[in-house]
Amino acid sequence: MGGCSAPNCSNSTSIGKQLFRFPKDPIRKKKWVVNCRRDFEPTPHSRLCQDHFEQSQFEEIARSPAGGKKLKPNAIPTLFSVGDPPYPAVTTPHILLPLKPEPGKEKKFGDHGYARCKPLSGAVEDDAEGTGEDQQSCTQCEILKKQLEQEMKHTARLQKEAEEMKKRLYRLDRIERGLQNFLYEDQIRALCLTKRSRRAVWSPETILKARKIRCAVGTKGYEYLRELGYPLPSYRTLCNRLETKIMVTTDMSCEELAELGLGLVATCDSHTEGVGDNDEEELMRVLS
Repeated sequence: MGGCSAPNCSNSTSIGKQLFRFPKDPIRKKKWVVNCRRDFEPTPHSRLCQDHFEQSQFEEIARSPAGGKKLKPNAIPTLFSVGDPPYPAVTTPHILLPLKPEPGKEKKFGDHGYARCKPLSGAVEDDAEGTGEDQQSCTQCEILKKQLEQEMKHTARLQKEAEEMKKRLYRLDRIERGLQNFLYEDQIRALCLTKRSRRAVWSPETILKARKIRCAVGTKGYEYLRELGYPLPSYRTLCNRLETKIMVTTDMSCEELAELGLGLVATCDSHTEGVGDNDEEELMRVLS
């Protein structure tokens, strides 16, 4: 790659200097050529090194794709060291001429601030033309920067909420594994139901477990556990789900058992007359 296109400058990437190509915008490109004090038309391979730009012309945080400094969108080179500057590039309708040095001030070849201290008349006219566009671009940049900061804050807040949700999910998972040590799945589902809309479906294992608990703690203890929120079926549910069959013997006929209205059902299908001592009928009572 070639070196710097500025006069009296031989910097290149081989000595660690960063080079920047001339802008495509004709107005900015014209400003670069005027400040270079060269009468030439830049090619796609023309470059200026970093020494010709003030520090304020670089982005503070952004980097170029190559990893070096990145120029601002409206950066203008102003640091050049030239002797007697030649005529700059001539563009219609203006003819740009170099300024004569002020009396009492000598041009110093080592002073890169010559172009900054001695602007050309053409450069002043170009600045007047591009001032509105530069201000508009700067305003848009400020708006975009504010929007970017707001989006970054919103993203950081969402990331924090996601981390909190992960921690909460992990705690709930541990709690569920702990409940599975002494509760069945239907009991765990019953914990999620509200009192007004409880329509829990109890498994046979839970019914048997609830019966054992009621026998162990008694009626008051069982109801106290249910008031505290322990997932247990009600006493009515226990009575509906438990069916106890008791076998009894009697000498009474089916008609006599029906007249008593005790809910006893005989196994015989016909009337029995004259039951002997050795003939016993088996009856079944179902508690519903």
